[in-house]
Amino acid sequence: MHRILLKLSGEALAGDKKTGFDEETVRKVALQVKQLVNDGIQVGIVTGGGNFWRGRTSENIDRTKADQIGMLATVMNCIYVSEIFRSVGMKTSILTPFECGAFTQLFSKDRANKYFEQGQVVFFAGGTGHPYFSTDTGVVLRAIEVEAEVILLAKSIDGVYDDDPGKNPAAKKYDEVTIDEVIAKNLQVVDMTASILARDNKMPMWVFGLNEENSIVNTVKGKFTGTKVLV
Repeated sequence: MHRILLKLSGEALAGDKKTGFDEETVRKVALQVKQLVNDGIQVGIVTGGGNFWRGRTSENIDRTKADQIGMLATVMNCIYVSEIFRSVGMKTSILTPFECGAFTQLFSKDRANKYFEQGQVVFFAGGTGHPYFSTDTGVVLRAIEVEAEVILLAKSIDGVYDDDPGKNPAAKKYDEVTIDEVIAKNLQVVDMTASILARDNKMPMWVFGLNEENSIVNTVKGKFTGTKVLV
């Protein structure tokens, strides 16, 4: 692989605490990504914001404002994770679709490609920059724009199931599933908008558990135990 886009869920970043950051979890991620970068693989990162904000469940906040708060939550996550990455010896940049003063730089494909070629890990924060679109749509959009080979979805669950395994112990885990099946059965790998965008642009997604030992490196190196979403 030459270029990948890694999506880290906010809940996974929080570890067992379920909110905020778990530094040891993030440091383990950083050390794995460093192995990939040292092997010449270009890595982009998108983070969710669920460890800080789940505003869509509120009935008292305007949806546009709630989504804007969610975008800023992803910026905070990227700043934090970026600094942990730097602490283990990597160079990073954070790109956003809107101005954040001196905290980030505006996204462009050319700028992202320049940083990739310099060996930097590029963080894509702020989603699409628009309300009514999730970070799922943001990660698929950025993967298509920067021509990543695959999206790696690192979650708190170890793959795609035909039902919620937390509620149904008999839920079946898929080794492979097509994006058309994901859409038809509403398997919620990513939301429907992101699923259709991935299908129409033939962007594969691999889903795996972040908390499994060395799971990011193993996924890239071929020791994959999650679910491949084929296009």
